[in-house]
Amino acid sequence: MAILVTGGAGFIGSHTVVQLIQSGLDVIIIDNFINSDPEVLNSLHSITGVSIKFYNIDLLDKEKVQNVFCENNIDAVIHFAGLKAVGESILKPLQYYHNNITSTLILCEVMKFHGVKKIVFSSSATVYGTGQNKPLMEDTPLGATNPYGRTKLMLEQVLKDLHESDHEWSVALLRYFNPVGAHPSGLIGEKPSDHPNNLVPYLTQVAARKLSKLRIFGNDYDTSDGTGVRDYIHVEDLASGHLKALDKVLTNNGVHTYNLGTGKGFSVMDVIRTFEKVTGVYIPYEVIDRRPGDVAVSYADTTKARQELGWFAEKGLEEMLRDVWNWQQKRVDISRSPSYIK
Repeated sequence: MAILVTGGAGFIGSHTVVQLIQSGLDVIIIDNFINSDPEVLNSLHSITGVSIKFYNIDLLDKEKVQNVFCENNIDAVIHFAGLKAVGESILKPLQYYHNNITSTLILCEVMKFHGVKKIVFSSSATVYGTGQNKPLMEDTPLGATNPYGRTKLMLEQVLKDLHESDHEWSVALLRYFNPVGAHPSGLIGEKPSDHPNNLVPYLTQVAARKLSKLRIFGNDYDTSDGTGVRDYIHVEDLASGHLKALDKVLTNNGVHTYNLGTGKGFSVMDVIRTFEKVTGVYIPYEVIDRRPGDVAVSYADTTKARQELGWFAEKGLEEMLRDVWNWQQKRVDISRSPSYIK
């Protein structure tokens, strides 16, 4: 059985590719390296021992996407590819709407033409917007608050409508919470950025002394320590959720929606203290104003995924942070001055 993974050289995609191959499946990757690094392909070979078929193309190029399907007998698609930075999406909404939505429409058109009607879609907890239900359940009212989240919300509806028009389509909509961590080998992880948008990548850049201090957006929320609480999930657990969802779409036609998280919330200060505990590295920080649209608490109810997929997150926050630091250390020369050792 052959699975096409779009964005398969990216953070979550690469970890999912490893588990697909380890499960005995053939994998074809499409990626244009906007959010990934070509070196990931060598790392995937080192981990799996398999030379993975790869196409360096943009999903917006319909002719090239057609060629991939013509050259391979594809059974299902796991669709990760897309622009993903919330802040950037606010500054560049047209780019996000065009890239994320148009590319997915092209992918689905080509899938339909070739009779491939099984897709696992990388969605996001951003589709819940500022939803006040705690924990967030799959039937929580939806309403994204930024262009990135709206592309995910729109594409969820597109895929639902596609199934409604043709019940042979089987769709899994996976709403991620906050993926962190890295492969235990340290060979693949989240691509470092000079200006990361999310807490843990930002924290590791501070720990690596590439950034001077961590910024905490508000410490006056109604939480145990005043900082925002989020659901963090190890990328390895997230990848295993995709394999469970793939089994679901291959055996049950329909639209299947699942939260993928731990079902637990950790505050920003919880994350900082845990990172310092497991690494011995001191994290300087400053508290600044809240960001518009941020909510105090956001974490998943994962009951549905446990009951229907037999899936649940197995790795805790300490393991997430230990693995991401192992990955980070393999990428940079860590200069540990006494001020950075706790």
